[in-house]
Amino acid sequence: MSKIHNAFAKGKAFIPFLTAGDPDALTTVALILAMAEAGADLIEIGIPFSDPMAEGPVIQEANIRALNAKTTTETVFSIVEEVRKQSQIPLIFLTYLNPVLSYGKDRFFARCQALGVDGILVPDLPFEERDELLEETKRYGVDLIYMVAPTSDDRIAHIAKEATGFLYVVSSLGVTGVRSEITTDVGSMVKKIRAVSDVPTAIGFGISTPKQAQDMAKVSDGAIVGSAIVRMIGEKGKDAIADVASYVCTMKDAIR
Repeated sequence: MSKIHNAFAKGKAFIPFLTAGDPDALTTVALILAMAEAGADLIEIGIPFSDPMAEGPVIQEANIRALNAKTTTETVFSIVEEVRKQSQIPLIFLTYLNPVLSYGKDRFFARCQALGVDGILVPDLPFEERDELLEETKRYGVDLIYMVAPTSDDRIAHIAKEATGFLYVVSSLGVTGVRSEITTDVGSMVKKIRAVSDVPTAIGFGISTPKQAQDMAKVSDGAIVGSAIVRMIGEKGKDAIADVASYVCTMKDAIR
């Protein structure tokens, strides 16, 4: 069993995201450890990819910076290895199918298991095509995290019944990015999930302020924030650690 359940065991979970290798591997290690110390319950680590189709401009640019810094999938595993020397916080990867297949499915998930990567989220792998990775994730004890969106509608219950780890509830249509307001009725989406499963739910896409995080956590089990953090890293680079830690602390306090 993965450690993801630990993230939701003490109340609402705050889940920050960053892109590995932006601005460099050593800073990524320091950022992950600082976020864990600041109160993050689970951390989502993006593996840089040249065509991150689900991402808005902020995270796309982070991918470019990380790739320009020569970050590879192997680099990302090395980052996790360093983190694991000091922290056992639950970790999940956000990646696309191509990096996993290029690395080799069996080899990829064996490394995840060895280093304590608890889950994987693959935006370009439709739920109906999950068998592409499901055998390997089960073999190596890595949760395959599913996403449900406002357009999922009747599929929500079906996806929820199969979900492990947690279910990523997409708050807004389109790509990732900070939004001034979230108008989707995410509460009704969570109710559909709750009718068939007790798997934890966490809401992402568009959340950037403490009030937004608080509102999303009221109707779910946690809030996910990516672009707001990645923007800080993009602006301050190696000097972003203190600001990111302070932001994580503020957001965690908001959802308690």
